[in-house]
Amino acid sequence: MITTIALVASMGLATVKPAAAYPIFAQQAYENPREATGRIVCANCHLAAKPTQVEVPQSVLPDTVFEAVVKIPYDTSVQQVVGTGDKGPLNVGAVLMLPEGFQLAPDDRIPEELKEKVSDLYIQPYSDTKQNILVVGPLPGEQYREIVFPILSPDPNKDKSVRFGKYPVHVGGNRGRGQVYPNGEKSNNAVYTASAEGQIASVTKLEEGGYEVAIATETGNTIVDTIPAGPELIVSEGQAVKAGEALTNNPNVGGFGQAEAEIVLQSPSRIAGLLAFFGIVTLTQIMLVLKKKQVERVQAAEMNF
Repeated sequence: MITTIALVASMGLATVKPAAAYPIFAQQAYENPREATGRIVCANCHLAAKPTQVEVPQSVLPDTVFEAVVKIPYDTSVQQVVGTGDKGPLNVGAVLMLPEGFQLAPDDRIPEELKEKVSDLYIQPYSDTKQNILVVGPLPGEQYREIVFPILSPDPNKDKSVRFGKYPVHVGGNRGRGQVYPNGEKSNNAVYTASAEGQIASVTKLEEGGYEVAIATETGNTIVDTIPAGPELIVSEGQAVKAGEALTNNPNVGGFGQAEAEIVLQSPSRIAGLLAFFGIVTLTQIMLVLKKKQVERVQAAEMNF
């Protein structure tokens, strides 16, 4: 559901503006996009499973800007069914769930090199209370199979609710449109099935695209299933069908995937202590080598004497 959770954001890198399209569906329906089972709610609308990857630094210092990269691989030669029923390129979107305290980096804190990678992406927090969850999209899939998020780490010395340590990072990425809308209705990017068992009495092609399939049941009733423009019809008049049997092909070529990573919020004093320890160990080893050389010289001198 990143076509429903993270598609079309309306915030610049530092300025929040009201969302005006798909993300608002999920943002209104779910207070948190990650369910108790660990599944990200995008999977409720994007029903096909596809790979997604995330790259974050192993560790970061407090109050520093770093990049998180979400990779959404897919075959760019395929095309999806768009809202009108025509074929078009796939769009992509992503949701990045960071630890508490982490947030989108302000524009004036982002280094020029990172700004070039982010380019003109529009990223927004999931909600006013979820500044650590970021959504983005829809984006042209051919250009954005890798999405770079500029992230600002928190400072535990200033924010006492944050502690140094290891934290999980969750990410979801989708390519293509979803198969189900938040209200439960199917999109035209889904398989349409027969709502009753019987024989297909007629197939009527609609002017605006799509079909009406009339099914005559054994009880003498006629059930009409409406199929929007997009899916291809795979049944014909006179054919017997069962309830739930596919009337169309599956036009979906996209899907959703999620991944996890870990990041360490590192204390500078710990690093300084570690470097000091390494220095002491190195110095000790040098002194031992020098002492050994001195002993060897004394032994050699005694043997010559």
